[in-house]
Amino acid sequence: MMDNLRAAANHVVLKIILGLIIVSFVLTGVGGYLTGGSGDYAAKVDGQEISRGQLEQAVQSERSRLQQQLGDQFSVLAGNEGYMKELRKQALNRLIDDMLLDQYAKKLGLGISDEQVKEAIWAMPYFQTNNQFDNAKYLSIIANMGLTPDNYAQLVRQQLTSQQLIQAYTATGFTLPVEVEAMAALTMQQRDVRLATIDIKALEKAQQVTDEELKSYYEQNRNSFIAPEEVKVSYIEMDAAAIQDKITVSDEDIAAYYDQHKSSYTQPERKDYSVIQVKTEADAKAVLDELNGGADFAKVAAEKSTDIISRKNGGELGWLEPGTTPDEILGAKLTTKGQLSGAVKSSVGYLVIRLNDVKPEQVKPLAEVREDIATQVKQQKALDAYYALQQKVSDSATSDNESLAGAEEAAGVKATETGWFTRDSVPAALNFKPVTQAIFDGSLIGENGAPGSNSDVISAEGDRAFVIRISGHKPEGVKPMDQVKDQITNMVKRQKAIQQARNEGDKLLSALQSGKGDEALKAAGISFGAEQTLTRASEDRQLADTVFAMAQPKDNKPVYGLAQDRQDNIVLIQLDAVKSGHLSNEELKAFSSQMLTGATGITFDSLMDNLRSNAKIKLGSAASEMQ
Repeated sequence: MMDNLRAAANHVVLKIILGLIIVSFVLTGVGGYLTGGSGDYAAKVDGQEISRGQLEQAVQSERSRLQQQLGDQFSVLAGNEGYMKELRKQALNRLIDDMLLDQYAKKLGLGISDEQVKEAIWAMPYFQTNNQFDNAKYLSIIANMGLTPDNYAQLVRQQLTSQQLIQAYTATGFTLPVEVEAMAALTMQQRDVRLATIDIKALEKAQQVTDEELKSYYEQNRNSFIAPEEVKVSYIEMDAAAIQDKITVSDEDIAAYYDQHKSSYTQPERKDYSVIQVKTEADAKAVLDELNGGADFAKVAAEKSTDIISRKNGGELGWLEPGTTPDEILGAKLTTKGQLSGAVKSSVGYLVIRLNDVKPEQVKPLAEVREDIATQVKQQKALDAYYALQQKVSDSATSDNESLAGAEEAAGVKATETGWFTRDSVPAALNFKPVTQAIFDGSLIGENGAPGSNSDVISAEGDRAFVIRISGHKPEGVKPMDQVKDQITNMVKRQKAIQQARNEGDKLLSALQSGKGDEALKAAGISFGAEQTLTRASEDRQLADTVFAMAQPKDNKPVYGLAQDRQDNIVLIQLDAVKSGHLSNEELKAFSSQMLTGATGITFDSLMDNLRSNAKIKLGSAASEMQ
């Protein structure tokens, strides 16, 4: 059975799987992906389409991964429109890269057999229970992913093909021992230095600035002193959770809900079946003869069934409801525990079916579900009241557009007024994307900073809604000089101090290089500190980069240089010695592997660049949301 995964769609067990998935789609509302759409697409790669559904699924998968990795921090990122557009763009780029790799692998004749796909799925640890493939777990996981077994098998095939292609590149890379040793010596090199620092802070305090210098700096850097747009807002908040706290539910409400939704508390009749699948009617009759002669059903299934999945469990299919039972099994019309079917013809051969057990329909009593119903009724009543309040407040805010007085009366609360805030300092109570968009899109702002009109009801996450009114507005503009004078003074003083330090450093460096350094350093009141060893990974990378760019000392004579550290101090450098790095044999092996990985990565990146440049990639309307 399962000569290939596409033909396996007729497999009796996969029919059960597909039935379960379709039922779950109907219940969860995912069926829209299966029943059509607008026909738009995310991209076409050399004519091969990446659908909107594929893109949305990739985006959702990445969102879920980041949510698990970052927790609550991801909520902050998810509220950033630019970040989410970039996430969507990256997801599409990965889909395009996967398709390019898949197309290239086919061009090279690389392929993955159906057996390799099956073995890969069976070996995946998250589909196993007690180190054995668990069919129920498999079905549950891929159903939650929104995939059919055929879809999932195709994804696995594509992943295995890409891995085969990648391995073809990584397996051919190599590095020579002499290259590894030379690179290790260079990378792990250490340099012994002494440093003399010209302190910027001390020079800053001594600087004098004129009004002309301050004015000149201000005029040349006006764009550095932009005051962001600011607003003050009055708002009325409606919160469904707060309304729910005031809702009461009666026994009559609970009983009425139970009667109206009794089917939701009913477990349909379920039947436990086992099946033996064979190729011909003669084979089926031979199996029936054995079973009627007293043979063990599970043993016969394990020996003779052509269904790879069910025969591992002795033919057991598990408990099935009518909606997830294949037509061939329903058609057998088995009603009695232990009853055997005849030879049942199917699209994959013949079946012998046994009804193992029956569980009759069960209805949960009201007492058992009373608390759940009370919660649901309370929530529904709260939502009804919440939406009714929204409508009432909306009507009042619209009819009295000169203030929020009417809306306050309708809501039964006084409006809250904020202080001044910018886009980057929105009060937490209003920090919802639809609310901030309404505040700063300009439609609610009056002329010359005057109060504008009332907003309509704005819905936000967490079942909250707002009516807002902008009570004050300050447009973006350059801050007047008197507001930033102290800031400019500090900047100009620092610039002058840095320039003075550079000039002094250049003079001292010349003196050191000419052999007159001791006198010059003494006159400047500074000296070299204790010797210290720097590596390329030293914390102050700006200083380390300068040190490792300096020429090596010769004849035990130091080399001098000039750098700037992270605090903008000017630093004189005395380089005394250079020591080559050394690694043990084990460390050299690891270092060689890292070098090979880097080289392979560069090669593979070049391949992807070449595939992209030679491919015809057309973005569809589903990708326009990233623009």
